[in-house]
Amino acid sequence: MWACDFLCVQTIFFKTRYVFFVIGRASREVLRVGVTRHPTAEWAGRQIGECCGWDREPPRFLIYDRDSRYGAAFIRRLRAIRRLRALGIVQVRTPFRSPQANSIAERWVKSLRTECLDHMLIFNERHLRTVLAEYVRYFNRWRPHRSIGQRAPCAVELPHRDAQGGEIIAEPVLGGLHHVYRLVA
Repeated sequence: MWACDFLCVQTIFFKTRYVFFVIGRASREVLRVGVTRHPTAEWAGRQIGECCGWDREPPRFLIYDRDSRYGAAFIRRLRAIRRLRALGIVQVRTPFRSPQANSIAERWVKSLRTECLDHMLIFNERHLRTVLAEYVRYFNRWRPHRSIGQRAPCAVELPHRDAQGGEIIAEPVLGGLHHVYRLVA
C-alpha cells in the first residue's frame, strides 16, 4: 500500500515549488520525490509510473487526496500501469477535509518540514532537489521510526562489534543538521 501527496516549498526569492512524493505505508520508505513548478495530473501520473520500476512491484492500493492535481490524466496513467503489470492498483481517495485518512503521508510532510526545511533556506529548484535527496537518503537509511520498532526503513546492516572499545565518529548530514554515528574501524 502506497500513499502520495503534494507539498509546497517557498524559495528565498518567493518562488513556489511543488514536491510530490510516494511513501510505502508499511515500511515507511520514501519511494519517490519529484519537484516541479507546475504540477499537473499527467506529471503526477508519470511520477507514479516511474515509481513502479522494474525492480519494484506496483502497490495493491494507492491512497491520495481529492486535490485537482489528481485529474483524469493521473487516473489514465494508473490504468495504464495496471494493464502493463496485469495487477490492479485500487485507487483510494480520501474523504474531503480528512488529512488523518492519509496520515502516513501527512506525517512525512511534518517530519520533512520540522527536521529539514524549517532550518534551511532554499535558493532554487536545483538546491531543493539536492536537499530532498539527502534528507530522503537519511530518512530511509538512518532515521529511526517508532511505528516499525525504532528501525530505519532501509537500514544499512553494519558489522556487529564489541561495544567495549573503539572510537565513535559523527558524520554530518544536511550540513550538520543531523548526524550519523559510526564506530571507527
